[in-house]
Amino acid sequence: MSSLDVALRITHFLVELGIPCSEGEAPASTFLPGVWLERGGVRWDAQALKWPGDLLHEAGHLATLPPSARAAQSGTLNVTPADEMAAIAWSWAAGRRLELDPRALFHADYKGGSDSLLASFATRQPVGVPLLVWYGMTTLEQFPAMTLWLRPREAPTE
Repeated sequence: MSSLDVALRITHFLVELGIPCSEGEAPASTFLPGVWLERGGVRWDAQALKWPGDLLHEAGHLATLPPSARAAQSGTLNVTPADEMAAIAWSWAAGRRLELDPRALFHADYKGGSDSLLASFATRQPVGVPLLVWYGMTTLEQFPAMTLWLRPREAPTE
């Protein structure tokens, strides 16, 4: 499957989930090559996109935000380590759902942590999953299957 085919498969999935996706010319500077956030959606440039799996990671940031914050996101997000871990776990679950090669998601340029992330998910000790559980999106037993793909509320209930 070509990179473009993978990107199209991912964006179709994201639109089905309710995360807007559209193609366009990339701004002069983006955090990830060919991928950026705009008004709560994922935008991508087929010519500049280096790793199609990055679309899932950025979508993971949107999906794990509280609903009131999701639509306002544009540009580079200011994320906490917890936000990053939740997006990593979400993107893994999405990649499994789409039956993508794990290296399409955690590629060689992936923040220098590709091998350790692949190992953590392979040994069922993945980062970020407890956050997805806390947000009400999955359970430890069912992960990587998701109950909900979009965070349903502002803060988890006790």
